[in-house]
Amino acid sequence: MTYDEYNKFCRTLTATTYVVQWGGSHVWKVGDKVFAIGGWEHIDRPAFSFKTSELNFEILKDEPGCRPAPYLASRGMKWIQQYDSSKMKDNALKQYLIDSHHIVSLGLTKKKQKELGLNLK
Repeated sequence: MTYDEYNKFCRTLTATTYVVQWGGSHVWKVGDKVFAIGGWEHIDRPAFSFKTSELNFEILKDEPGCRPAPYLASRGMKWIQQYDSSKMKDNALKQYLIDSHHIVSLGLTKKKQKELGLNLK
């Protein structure tokens, strides 16, 4: 997945905002909370970081092309960085981005979730 494809996909998720920060990273937020980061380190190919469930963190941290996200995971947060896209299909990455969006949105207040049209089920 390219950064353009990543940005186009994240834009389709409910109540998202985009900002470039942290040295040019493509940062996506839901309700002002980060759920996905494109970039982060100076490597020659795209890298994508996202929040995961504890189970997915344990599974993905040792998968080829993935690692605990620099800075975030070292602080106990369950974030994974996919740094080699040849090892993960785009559809799998999209699902992890959807999951990250959902996990982060659940951390918003109920009032904010309702205001943004999130988690209405």
